[in-house]
Amino acid sequence: MNYNFSKVVNNMKPSEIRELSKMASSPGIISLGGGMPSPETFPTKELMEIMEFVMENHSDLALQYGNTLGINSLREQISKMLDRTENIKCQMNNIIVNSGSQQGLYELGAVLANPGDTVITEEPTYVGAVSAFSANGIRMEGIPVDREGMKVELLENTIKKLISEGRKPRFIYSIPTFQNPTGYTMPVERRKNLIEIAGKFDIPLVEDNPYGQLRYYGEAIPCLRSMPGGENVIYLGTFSKVMTPGLRLGYTIAPDEVMEKFNLIKQALDLATNSFSQYVANEYIKREIIYKQVEINKKIYKVKRDAMVDALKSQMSDISTFSEPEGGMFVWLTVNKKIDTRQLIPLAIKNGVAYVSGQAFTTNETQKSSMRLNFTFGSEEQLVEGVRRIRKTINDST
Repeated sequence: MNYNFSKVVNNMKPSEIRELSKMASSPGIISLGGGMPSPETFPTKELMEIMEFVMENHSDLALQYGNTLGINSLREQISKMLDRTENIKCQMNNIIVNSGSQQGLYELGAVLANPGDTVITEEPTYVGAVSAFSANGIRMEGIPVDREGMKVELLENTIKKLISEGRKPRFIYSIPTFQNPTGYTMPVERRKNLIEIAGKFDIPLVEDNPYGQLRYYGEAIPCLRSMPGGENVIYLGTFSKVMTPGLRLGYTIAPDEVMEKFNLIKQALDLATNSFSQYVANEYIKREIIYKQVEINKKIYKVKRDAMVDALKSQMSDISTFSEPEGGMFVWLTVNKKIDTRQLIPLAIKNGVAYVSGQAFTTNETQKSSMRLNFTFGSEEQLVEGVRRIRKTINDST
């Protein structure tokens, strides 16, 4: 049989993270590559109690097809939670519950852009966004980041240039807090400028905030959606980092007219998100377990973050630069420009360590000498040893 695949799927590339996970599963490999939470943060006991409660009291609905936008009680709880944690004011009808925030990213591309259209992202940006937008045949224009996130001062001229080329961006996608992959956080003034520029050119602004509650140092910074002028920001959130990723729950907040289109595209994707997971999450918030668990997670991850940063300072500071994030899950490491971190992966695996190369996060092939390191999954000892093995890999390559 001769299968003629679509242009979109033929242009898609396998996720380096997924491919890397195959190699990293070998015995003795320390994986700093995935974006996985630590299993020690999973509230197993509480979730078991909630699941039993759901089965005893709501099995008729929890095991049934659900509303495409999500069960009403969970969307009400999400609205209350975001008001409490992020000062976001939104109604239940402006929330859609997705099968993980990755589905929300795909919906964005399908609803707000056509194949061949251009969107603006940070450079580098989240690999899942690259995959989701690519799956919709979207072109990405990356705005470089520095230690304060997207260099917003470059944004206006880029937009003008794209408009002059007949490529007005369909939306701007940003991860302003503990950005993935760099860990950098955008300060308030840049956030204000970002909102102003998006409004000036009438371009939808999308804020992805999966790590905002995981702050270990410094003062909290308001999210874009909660700031003056940010009322129409499309906001993505997730339960993966504050409950468990295995239940696959994310959510998107959007204006009414956008929500209507999300509803349509989700019906075509999966009809509705897993009802049982939604009932579990509803109780998880309602019982206020989520707020206690976030504090537990922060204590665990702060120690791990410090272990990785200290190891990098002692073993890598003479040959690299790296971020020192105030929160989140990742450190961004950049080595000598002559070193291609993707080409080094086989040698790194041989030396017993896995990471994700910078090229997995690029929109324009510019991150060849960088790598993303995850500090939440491994133990403190594994993080320190993993950094040592990365140094050995670099030494062996030169």
